[in-house]
Amino acid sequence: MSYDRGRITTTSVLPGETSNEPNLSHIQAIFRSFILEFWVNNSYVYRDQLRENVLSKNYSLTVNMEDIIAYNEDIGQKISEQPGEILPLFEKAIRDVAKQIVYPSLIAAQNTSAENGESSNEEGINNGSNETHVNPQAAISAIPVCQIILKSNSNPLSIRELSASYISKLVKIPGIVISASTLSSKATSLQLICRGCNHLHRIEVDSGFSGISLPSRCLAVSDSNQRQGCPPNPYVVFHEHSSFIDQQSLKLQEAPDMVPVGEMPRHILLSVDRNLCNQVTPGTRCTVIGIYSIFSKSSNIKGTPNAVAVRHPYLRVVGIQQDAGHDLMRNMVFSETEEEEFINISKNPDLYEIFARSIAPSIYGNEDVKKAIACLLMGGSKKILPDGMRLRGDINVLLLGDPGTAKSQLLKFVEKVSPIAIYTSGKGSSAAGLTASVQRDAGSREFYLEGGAMVLADGGVVCIDEFDKMRDEDRVAIHEAMEQQTISIAKAGITTILNSRTSVLAAANPIFGRYDEMKSPGENIDFQTTILSRFDMIFIIKDEHNEQRDKEIAHHVMNIHMNKAATEAVGEIPIEKMKRYIAYCKSKCAPRLSPEASQALSSEFVEIRQIVQQQEQDSNERSSIPITIRQLEAIIRISESLAKLRLSPVVTTEHVQEAMRLFQCSTMAAVESGAGTRQELVHEVNKIEQELKRRLPIGWSTSYQRLLNEFVQSGRYQQNALDRALLMLERRETIQFRHQRKQIFRSGI
Repeated sequence: MSYDRGRITTTSVLPGETSNEPNLSHIQAIFRSFILEFWVNNSYVYRDQLRENVLSKNYSLTVNMEDIIAYNEDIGQKISEQPGEILPLFEKAIRDVAKQIVYPSLIAAQNTSAENGESSNEEGINNGSNETHVNPQAAISAIPVCQIILKSNSNPLSIRELSASYISKLVKIPGIVISASTLSSKATSLQLICRGCNHLHRIEVDSGFSGISLPSRCLAVSDSNQRQGCPPNPYVVFHEHSSFIDQQSLKLQEAPDMVPVGEMPRHILLSVDRNLCNQVTPGTRCTVIGIYSIFSKSSNIKGTPNAVAVRHPYLRVVGIQQDAGHDLMRNMVFSETEEEEFINISKNPDLYEIFARSIAPSIYGNEDVKKAIACLLMGGSKKILPDGMRLRGDINVLLLGDPGTAKSQLLKFVEKVSPIAIYTSGKGSSAAGLTASVQRDAGSREFYLEGGAMVLADGGVVCIDEFDKMRDEDRVAIHEAMEQQTISIAKAGITTILNSRTSVLAAANPIFGRYDEMKSPGENIDFQTTILSRFDMIFIIKDEHNEQRDKEIAHHVMNIHMNKAATEAVGEIPIEKMKRYIAYCKSKCAPRLSPEASQALSSEFVEIRQIVQQQEQDSNERSSIPITIRQLEAIIRISESLAKLRLSPVVTTEHVQEAMRLFQCSTMAAVESGAGTRQELVHEVNKIEQELKRRLPIGWSTSYQRLLNEFVQSGRYQQNALDRALLMLERRETIQFRHQRKQIFRSGI
């Protein structure tokens, strides 16, 4: 249609259709009424919380998303869909309500003076308190914008599920914090001053990682001559009159149990500010709520062009819910029904046996090993002495055995059933991967710490498979973590101590692949005594040839492969219930020794030391598995864990007796392993040496085959004893081997 034609044209002068969308002031009013009016159990939750926080100079308010949705579903939906626009309105509403709650008389006086046309800045106002001549404007303006911290019970997303469709929306993500930067100051409002005419100009800074640009010319409203005298880009920042808040960058990584097999764990950058800073440390398991945002990352690498349209994601955090380490046990909520069920379980007289049978029920036998793992999952009582020294309550267990004895399967089950657990293989683990490493940030070039497996499993269990395949320098790195439960770092100018309050469950093979009964434990175990003394229980699992036992194992394995229900143990506790029960026991119970149990422990320990001393004298060699004061503490921890399993606050003599039995069939059995066989062997070797000296005068020689026929083929001695006797005589230079060790020549006394 053309307006040039000679015809009458009309247009509508009525107002257009009104939008149903509420305006910003209306939304802010809804938030104000929500804080003032929302009540639960006859109390105004957020009004009371805000008053306490503001009076204690904590300018924040923690709000549950479910409460907002229950109060106004549309506003709750808007927060989820447009958090960047709505949350600043919520924070302004919180500040307005804080002024009304904390200074109601000042607000009323200010409004009255404004209505009467009086200047409240000149007259002092008495609000009925001890303070007189209070300036309302100064008192009210002292309250800054209050931060809103959100909580939510909604289902979380994993990091790998985040896509472009979630940009600028509210998301909830679980994970582990692997690094935390130092605090930096971020401007919220900048005061600019012109270098030419000293003109002041204030600009507000948006939240996020987006940069700001200063005006390129002076904005002074004056004559053109003065403006022409100002240079280009005249403004500089006047820091003394600018406003700043604390900001911190975190890196959140997927939890190990959420990473698919064969995939690398993914991570995302987090930006926290104000009251959320310094809330978490590396190794903290948490769930964060934030706004999925993007920022432009400049590339400093030469030859790499900056892609204009490519943006990198990060999360502007508006809430952190910690569930890490000991905090998980402390903050876990149990319903009354659940607590009653757990108390009934603890009163079962056969709980100890049922709990042990419920650990890896698909694995046949190994009852004592399973009972030891039950003690490891419960743990003893951590103690802090008056001088500040800490005594660990976590129990460490070493499984040393032949291949095919289901050691790795036990480790995998513990990883599933423990509330916090990390599984790692010794061959693929380095010292930095187990403890902590120092990394350099590519952007700021600053060093920061990244926690390893023992830091990330703080408050849980670290399962280390193939423990014997680790390099010695890597194994030494966990000495401090196993006993002092800390990791000291002194690298690249960073000197700090990280917590590693973890239990260690390690599995290893003997030196020769299989355990050799003819050799001492020291010759079978390729570990230093320094690491062995840190294990509370050491189990030697042998693949013994027993026809009846082999039949039972074969029948058990066939039932598993045929999916028969007979494999399930009677009274088995499901994994999820077991995990919750472990967390309940660790959070609610910390047993202590009774005087009778303490006396029994002391006498038993002295007796154990005497037995080991006698064995060392008989064998004329030091025991490779030391029995030190650490082993006494180990028995105490085992006793406490048995009491904790039954929710008993006191360790009785019954618990001590069972702890002693477990210690006897684990560590003490390993110390005494093959002692009788070795004594017989030593006796045989001595007899062969004496007979050889009589049989072979000095200067004479004989063949090895003839000695073999005389000593072994006749059935008088074992070949192992003959070889050892010849080796000992060769070391003493009594005999010499000739002709590729086929001839034996008597060369000396």
